[in-house]
Amino acid sequence: MDDEDGYFGETVAAGYDRSAAPMFSPDAVDPAVDLLAGLAGSGPALEFGVGTGRIALPLVERGVPVHGIDMSRAMVDRLRAKPGGDRVETTIGDFATTRVAGEFTVAYLVFNTINNLTTQDAQVDCFRNAAAHLAPGGCFVVEVGVPQLRLLPPGQTAVPFTISPTQWAFDTYDVATQAMSSNYVTVVDGRAEHWSLPFRYVWPSELDLMARLAGLRLRDRWEGWSREPFTGESGRHVSIWEKTA
Repeated sequence: MDDEDGYFGETVAAGYDRSAAPMFSPDAVDPAVDLLAGLAGSGPALEFGVGTGRIALPLVERGVPVHGIDMSRAMVDRLRAKPGGDRVETTIGDFATTRVAGEFTVAYLVFNTINNLTTQDAQVDCFRNAAAHLAPGGCFVVEVGVPQLRLLPPGQTAVPFTISPTQWAFDTYDVATQAMSSNYVTVVDGRAEHWSLPFRYVWPSELDLMARLAGLRLRDRWEGWSREPFTGESGRHVSIWEKTA
């Protein structure tokens, strides 16, 4: 691990777009960009965890000014090297606490990135940071999975999500602390390589309380970016909290 870049150093950044290729498809990107552009209106957007620009770059192409905060210089370097990357303003820092100049009509966190903050305090700080950047009436948007604890029988702590001849991947859960990790075992030239990322899972109701502490109120919650209804069977949600005047 690169200490400066956290868990998203050069090794991860070099293969990130390839490893997350399905999330870069138009089916995954376009509905998110449509919704965020509509919320931004004529104002600028702030992305927490901008990464390699999966969402920021198409938003800029839509005419929405975007400022991105990310701890990983290696990921941001990939963003800057892409066509249009110079049009996305970036700041290196912890998105839970790093402040940038200006007011924004929308701030957003996508693809489970809220879980990269591995303590409840850091997640609460993130909501407060988002609220501090928003103009009155502005919105904070989070896309994150619903914890899959119903898949855990008594005594089991791991849930597999990828099994192939060359890769095994599984999540582990600690229900006492809400700590979790995603673990990947990849076979390369007959040798196994292991990579693990720590997370903290969080419930929708818990996020609503964090928002309330930050002066935000829930406006909408859907299963996905195309505004499918959120139900007890939904595996993820896209939630929008609005800053009260």
